[in-house]
Amino acid sequence: MYGLNDELTPEVEDKEVSVRRADEERDIKSLLSYFIGLVFGRYSLDTLGLAYAGGEWNTDKYQKFVPNKDNLLLLNDDRYFDDDRDIMNRFRTFLAVTFGEEHVQENMDYIAYVIGKKADNSEQAIRKYFVDDFFKDHKKGYQKRPIYWEFNSGKQNGLKALMYLHRYDEGELAMMRTDYMYPLQSRYEERIEKLQQWVQDESVTKTKKQLEKKLKHVTQQLKELKQYDPIVRHVADQRINLDLDDGVLVNYEKLQDGNKILSKL
Repeated sequence: MYGLNDELTPEVEDKEVSVRRADEERDIKSLLSYFIGLVFGRYSLDTLGLAYAGGEWNTDKYQKFVPNKDNLLLLNDDRYFDDDRDIMNRFRTFLAVTFGEEHVQENMDYIAYVIGKKADNSEQAIRKYFVDDFFKDHKKGYQKRPIYWEFNSGKQNGLKALMYLHRYDEGELAMMRTDYMYPLQSRYEERIEKLQQWVQDESVTKTKKQLEKKLKHVTQQLKELKQYDPIVRHVADQRINLDLDDGVLVNYEKLQDGNKILSKL
């Protein structure tokens, strides 16, 4: 009507729209991030908005799904614990509470399919996402100012664990060594002993090679964890105090105290 055919277009770019279109992978990853927030008490199934972002902790806010007592969650690439230290134990509880116990496996299968990680089963696929990709996605979403920090011993993932910045205290690292790193070291040693026996007893060549590969991996993880321990001990002894007003970048470097105990931003 006004002769603007070459001036205007009826298409609108997604970035200009405040209500985002559904994106299956993005939305499932957002659900996984929300789950992490529940584990640390940032969010609650009983409270709208933020449940805890510093200040006084109120246990009354958490009824349906109780956060971890410790401000730590292990990201193991296999099951070594059958309690709140294991991320997949917590995740199954979350799915049971929110969507029903009878739908847990169905939802696990769906989530594993959407995130697309290759693994032997759904639990391993989701576990692999948390170990390999969760922190990368989290720091990207928070523009390299993450609120969940990832302890990282190195390439073998001997120890990977998340903590929530707003729940950090000066005893965090000492607690991590005593209640998480030492027990994990024992679990690795037990697993190595079993794998050595299985390798010795196995007669099928293909299976034997798979077991040997697994044995090598766990042995490397144990070695890496032992090398990581004195570094964490040094930082733990400093009992470093963080000031949230200083911002994430300053505190991130401050906690490491010149060492590399956290994943790179």
